[in-house]
Amino acid sequence: MSEMTSAAEAAAPHRYTAAMAADIEARWQDFWDAEGTYEAPNPSGELAGDPAVVSRPKKFIMDMFPYPSGAGLHVGHPLGYIATDVYARHQRMSGHNVLHTLGFDAFGLPAEQYAVQTGTHPRVSTEANIENMKAQLRRLGLGHDKRRSFATIDPDYYKWTQWIFLQIFNSWYDQEAGGARPIAELVAQFESGERSAPGTRAWGELTAAERADVLSRYRLAYASDAPVNWCPGLGTVLANEEVTADGRSERGNYPVFKAKLRQWNMRITAYADRLLDDLDALDWPEAIKLQQRNWIGRSEGARVDFAVGEDAITVFTTRPDTLFGATYMVLAPEHELVEKIVPAAWPEGTHEVWTGGHATPAEAVGAYRKQAAAKSDVERQAEAKDKTGVFTGAYAVNPVSGERVPVFIADYVLMGYGTGAIMAVPAHDTRDFAFARAFELPMRCVVQPSDGRGTDPATWDDAFDSYEAEIIDSANDDVSLNGLGVAEAKARITDWLETRGIGEGTVNFRLRDWLFSRQRYWGEPFPIVYDEDGVAHALPESMLPLELPEVDDYSPRTFDPDDADTQPETPLSRNEDWVNVTLDLGDGPKKYRRETNTMPNWAGSCWYELRYLDPHNSDKLVDPEIERYWMGPREDRPHGGVDLYVGGAEHAVLHLLYARFWSKVLFDLGHVSSAEPFHKLYNQGMIQAFVYRDARGIAVPAAEVEERDGAFWYQGEKVSRVLGKMGKSLKNAVTPDEICAEYGADTLRLYEMAMGPLDVSRPWDTRAVVGQYRLLQRLWRNIVDEATGEVTVVDTEPDEETLRALHKAVDGVSQDMAAMRFNTAIAKVTELNNHLTKSAGPLPRSVAERLVLLVAPLAPHIAEELWRRLGHTDSVVHQDFPVADPAYVVDETVTCVVQIKGKVKARLEVAPSITDADLEALALADPAVVAALGGAGIRKVIARAPKLVNIVPA
Repeated sequence: MSEMTSAAEAAAPHRYTAAMAADIEARWQDFWDAEGTYEAPNPSGELAGDPAVVSRPKKFIMDMFPYPSGAGLHVGHPLGYIATDVYARHQRMSGHNVLHTLGFDAFGLPAEQYAVQTGTHPRVSTEANIENMKAQLRRLGLGHDKRRSFATIDPDYYKWTQWIFLQIFNSWYDQEAGGARPIAELVAQFESGERSAPGTRAWGELTAAERADVLSRYRLAYASDAPVNWCPGLGTVLANEEVTADGRSERGNYPVFKAKLRQWNMRITAYADRLLDDLDALDWPEAIKLQQRNWIGRSEGARVDFAVGEDAITVFTTRPDTLFGATYMVLAPEHELVEKIVPAAWPEGTHEVWTGGHATPAEAVGAYRKQAAAKSDVERQAEAKDKTGVFTGAYAVNPVSGERVPVFIADYVLMGYGTGAIMAVPAHDTRDFAFARAFELPMRCVVQPSDGRGTDPATWDDAFDSYEAEIIDSANDDVSLNGLGVAEAKARITDWLETRGIGEGTVNFRLRDWLFSRQRYWGEPFPIVYDEDGVAHALPESMLPLELPEVDDYSPRTFDPDDADTQPETPLSRNEDWVNVTLDLGDGPKKYRRETNTMPNWAGSCWYELRYLDPHNSDKLVDPEIERYWMGPREDRPHGGVDLYVGGAEHAVLHLLYARFWSKVLFDLGHVSSAEPFHKLYNQGMIQAFVYRDARGIAVPAAEVEERDGAFWYQGEKVSRVLGKMGKSLKNAVTPDEICAEYGADTLRLYEMAMGPLDVSRPWDTRAVVGQYRLLQRLWRNIVDEATGEVTVVDTEPDEETLRALHKAVDGVSQDMAAMRFNTAIAKVTELNNHLTKSAGPLPRSVAERLVLLVAPLAPHIAEELWRRLGHTDSVVHQDFPVADPAYVVDETVTCVVQIKGKVKARLEVAPSITDADLEALALADPAVVAALGGAGIRKVIARAPKLVNIVPA
């Protein structure tokens, strides 16, 4: 410590320093915990509290679930948590009963991978990570109701995740009712004959296995053979998000193949229309709504059947008006009809280019399927220059022309969209055009080109597509589309198809059913067992939670990474004592086999908002009265939901879509009053940091980089600098612990909120943190004597200039807080504090107290300390936020500009309330204006009180 620093500290022993901040912050955090300061009372149940508080307007504020990483937090992570805390504190001080808490989304692959590498049980490492994260978050002074916190790995929590799964499993979507109903009602319809069972046999004649198969076609949760991303090198199925654009696993960079495996699915597609329609009533960013709409992908068109022998290939097309131009068909390689329609030998006259050089159709199709399985969906949809495919050897019949059209398989057609089959109209679709050219297939123009190219596609360089042109060359003995516009032609051909039973107008969705299985250990076990016939049975609620068993090896079995034909072996399947059980499910003890897949990590985050409401309820998912109080519908939010949900835009689709789906099922079944989980959504930006890389492109420690003469150097070597993410692997992470140690948590909170608009990404600059530290030092100095530690405020009335500065700040900060403009709120607090710093003499008590209240949501520790030093015994957290006096918010005078012929001739100080007439009279009487007019007449005066007068001389 330097002599200068020692002398300064001796002269000002009560100065606000990092050491003082650490002491203040630790004391008040302990106080808040001991007093339950942030506990939000429920209207009933275990957490019921003061009726007077419950009678206030409620506000439910949520952050997106954090995952407890072993790396801990860097300063980018708390941005949203601090923002919601500031907002929650302001709402609490504005008279609301505020529910704000935080749990942990703790199942997932990282903990499992760590377990595979070290043998440490995932629960052990995950719980250690949670404790570390809790300590880091506590240090920030976040006002969470800790009674309501939990982790998804708690059996008391995932008991209800399993229970919700069973509600979905035991439900079906009734199109007539427009919602989910218990599967027992459907069974009753089959038993009574009100609804006919599929096929020719009555329901009572079906075996148990046959009945189960019928019901699985209706259930909202069902098992089926589904195409999945199979990664032999990791021994597990991967979600699309875990596969890179070049078809390899994000973790480990192993090849990923398409394979069909028995998987659990959620029938989210049944809710596609409601998921779309209900977006309109949500207060979400339009960009997020658009992403959801695009993901759901609603399109109107027709379903058309093309006969292939005794079978039919069904296609969905948005352009049935071009049906006469369909000259071939393409199936996805995985299409279920492929194997059935492939003949033993190539038909006579098959073009050589169609066969791929193979001797038989089966050989060609098998080789191409294996080739396609090695590609990701992204690769398959890429606009590749060369189109690939192979002829199946089968022909279909175009239903409008009667022509035989060849049926191909090609990887650019996916099972995940439409029916997995397309009618190819190459003259009017770019991809079909390229495929037809590559395979020498015919093209027919049925939409009149409007660009002068003529109607012979053989002379074209690309397809012609238009919704404005008229239809040509499209007629048979029964129907003609010639001369019609697109819309009219669509309607006419659809009616024609429907009357003949070979098609119908329909709506299609891009959205696919949700694949809900993972071949992993660290996830929620399915509460499902199978009998000796393979029929799935739900466990009764009394057997929940079904807890994860112990296993000797946490890793899924891995295989030759290039062997696509292997099958997964899950860790749970190795514990035979757990898998094979004898249970009494109501009809006596029987032997069953448990499901050995686990739920995906999305499951726990689909409903966690409900657990926050009633976290210790062991009898119900949530008490209905409590759910209605916090999340029920209101006039301005017809679907109910959380009042404010803050998180990153990266969860725009999957998490938000899945959570909405679960909410709607629970709503339909009467378990909740809210049909939507989150009414208002706010996406915070990202805190970025500079990444420094050496000549090899490897990141070097940012803290050790020096800047000299505009260049950047690390250990004597010049390095490059780009702005990017912050993270441990990029060696540019700054932890909140570091900043708290050097400046205090309140400084970190202020800096992160002051960096810029909350919804915009911004670069971190450790050197700039000191600005907010100095603001707090000036605030402290305005109220506390640094030499004695005594409070310096006086019981006198403030002067009018100070009152105006105070009330303008109160008015501006109040508006900014409500709108989450925290950066401008801090700027207004800074302006007021600077004004008070420059004022002569000590602060009046009334000004000092309101200044502390203004700061309290942003910097709660120092505000609590100053509030106590000002003589108050109750917490600042529950004080009323200051209210501005309108009389002091309005400026005392404003400057009015007087112009003659557009040039400024005078400036007048006038009252803001002055009328146009009075302002005109005042301007015309001003000596400078009189002199400028020089006796000339006046043709026109335009007065715009209080800021402008424009005079036009005669």
